[in-house]
Amino acid sequence: MSLDETLLKYYNYIKKSIIFSSFLSWSLCLFCSCTLPQARFLLPSSTTLGMTHLLLSDGTVFQGEAFGSFDSAQDDTFGTGEVVFNTGMAGYPESMTDPSYRGQILVTTYPLIGNYGVPSEELNEWGFSKNFESEEIHIRGLVVAQVSDTYSHHSAVSSLQRWMEHHKIPGITGVDTRALTKHLREKGVMLGRITHDSAAISDKRLAVSEIEDPNSRNLVAEVSCKEPITYNPKPETSNEKPVTILSYDCGMKRNILRSFLRRGVKVIRVPWDYDLDSCKEHFDGVFISNGPGDPKTCVPTIKAIKRAIEKNIPTFGICLGNQLMALAVGGDTFKLPYGHRGVNQPCLERRAISDKRQADSLLPPAARYPLPAEHHCIITSQNHGFAVDEKSLPAGWHVWWKNGNDGTVEGIRHDSGRFFAVQFHPEAAPGPEDAGYLFDQFIACLKV
Repeated sequence: MSLDETLLKYYNYIKKSIIFSSFLSWSLCLFCSCTLPQARFLLPSSTTLGMTHLLLSDGTVFQGEAFGSFDSAQDDTFGTGEVVFNTGMAGYPESMTDPSYRGQILVTTYPLIGNYGVPSEELNEWGFSKNFESEEIHIRGLVVAQVSDTYSHHSAVSSLQRWMEHHKIPGITGVDTRALTKHLREKGVMLGRITHDSAAISDKRLAVSEIEDPNSRNLVAEVSCKEPITYNPKPETSNEKPVTILSYDCGMKRNILRSFLRRGVKVIRVPWDYDLDSCKEHFDGVFISNGPGDPKTCVPTIKAIKRAIEKNIPTFGICLGNQLMALAVGGDTFKLPYGHRGVNQPCLERRAISDKRQADSLLPPAARYPLPAEHHCIITSQNHGFAVDEKSLPAGWHVWWKNGNDGTVEGIRHDSGRFFAVQFHPEAAPGPEDAGYLFDQFIACLKV
């Protein structure tokens, strides 16, 4: 067989394979569309609601097209909030349902949003969301460079537009989000309003002066559970020595719950103002979750953390939990100019060799540092606007992690190794899972 005949043979083979693959993909899409559970807001929307504007409290105006919901019967806070930006390339369903975004207008720096749609709102066997970080959307508005009219993903049941319509969330597309993000980085996050009200646009100062600062409210009280809820892990995940944690819900992301349950931990989820000493059930450790707003509004939670440390109960905090732990031991917090929101924040572990030896001598091997080096870096998912003041930490406490970009505190730890917290999100959702081992370290502490 000549070379030309061989090449023609392989060309025809490849051509037939491509045709068969295309037919198979088309058939699979047709099968899925006919058999998978459908949401009530399934069909994508290709229509926008006309021109609209994002008004900032400093008088800056960004113009775009409206999408999502613009129900004129909404309350005064509709489309208003603190304007913040997130640098992640993906993860908009998780971010929009993250309680830490309560009261905020989210700007996505990645230019194309909505192209993989939104998954179903079904609940898992424990009764909380299977696919999202809570059971509702917490942002007050969404700002994007380009929203996708169509979507494609095996688990998607809705377009982003229809999902936002269903939950009464306004959006604005066609905005120069690069210019907007640079403005927020230079001036700091600020209040804003999404509106196509001609009167508000003509009188910008009046429109923004009426916006309530969400940080002036106790946002944690709004997103926390109202009564204790107990979650038992599946029997196949239970350990030889099962452990139970008392988890303070300050706006807890659901993947934190999933992370504990899949490791065989029983979780008693309690409200943010729960009295630690009133718990009648046995628990081995205390966990403090993420959450929105100013940490200094969470006085009852701070008292509970202080009580847990007094009783020498192992305690672990994430995000807001890091700030609350610092306040509980006498430290201080402050508001960052524009915060850390994204999935690529580098964090450096900082520890002295003496601290490492002391901590390792008190903990089992599973709870010790994963790497022998004095310093190492991980890439983390983050969403916070406040940080711990390093100089305010008392004796016996040290900075555990620092941000590789701006040097702010990303984690604190007590010399005993029994009390520690991180500012980033080990549970990810969205983002990298580099820090997932911290759940295992905490669980190992409970078994000492």
